[in-house]
Amino acid sequence: MPDLEYAFLADAAEVQPGSKFHVLGGGVTRLAGPAFPFVHPHLAVVVGLRLTSVERNREHELGFIVTAPDGAEVASATGRVVSHGSGDANDVVLTIAIDLWNLTLKAAGEHAVRITIDGSERKRLPLIVTGAREMSAPEPQPKYLT
Repeated sequence: MPDLEYAFLADAAEVQPGSKFHVLGGGVTRLAGPAFPFVHPHLAVVVGLRLTSVERNREHELGFIVTAPDGAEVASATGRVVSHGSGDANDVVLTIAIDLWNLTLKAAGEHAVRITIDGSERKRLPLIVTGAREMSAPEPQPKYLT
């Protein structure tokens, strides 16, 4: 079974096969909305699968489930991925970006994005959701010039 080399949430991501990937606002762990429920317009799940030479050229099922604090499913999807490559013995990392559009969040608390590979949960990314009033104000900066 492929290993997870990395997995994180971002504001946006673009992956080009066999090349670099581009991330905007990587490392998302918190979201806030004006009131519940609210719709978050876009979030990207970025996943890097490490595949051995034996695991290449075979289909693998990649899935995600977004869960609410009470465990209810907010969104989910699965898809099949294949990394085509030569017969050399080196591992390869297949990077995939999954777009989550118009994610409806109904309650505050710790949500999670659960990532599955071939039906087995391999990673859980926490996502703290708050209302706008619950967000802490920035700490005042000291004045050095008076």
